[in-house]
Amino acid sequence: MDLKSTIRAIPDHPKPGIVFRDLTTLMGEPEAFAQTCEALAAAFSDAGITHVAGIEARGFIFGAAVADRLKVAFVPVRKKGKLPAKTITESYALEYGEDTLEVHEDALPKGAKVLLVDDLLATGGTAAASAKLLRAAGGNVVGAAFVVELVDLPGRAKLSEVGVETFSLLTFEEE
Repeated sequence: MDLKSTIRAIPDHPKPGIVFRDLTTLMGEPEAFAQTCEALAAAFSDAGITHVAGIEARGFIFGAAVADRLKVAFVPVRKKGKLPAKTITESYALEYGEDTLEVHEDALPKGAKVLLVDDLLATGGTAAASAKLLRAAGGNVVGAAFVVELVDLPGRAKLSEVGVETFSLLTFEEE
């Protein structure tokens, strides 16, 4: 199946000049969704992964499905204030301001082999902050997996700067 054809492109969203890659259309196609999750899991099937961490919110969808396929635990990486127990936090810069991510303090045993999963890699700020956060929680981030990578943006380089190997199932260039 041509997975790229299942992803809707929305020009000028959220602002002029941006082409938004809408993965909800891929998720709405059962065969495409299953193939995507299988491929993400297969890329790390021999890596000894013990935990999959998904970044809020679409990373929860893909990450939980990948964790299920790998038969490992799932850890949600949430925005600040969403988790009920004691947390570890990591703040990072946005274009205009700052944001903070959290995981539960007891989300990972020391030395857990973690795969970070999200739907799309663009600038890499959220993914890099997530990797730092998972390390602070005791995990060894084995890699990061994305359904889509926007290759004209610096996401892969940003993850490389924090020592994370990146796998992307699909790539898009700016149009």
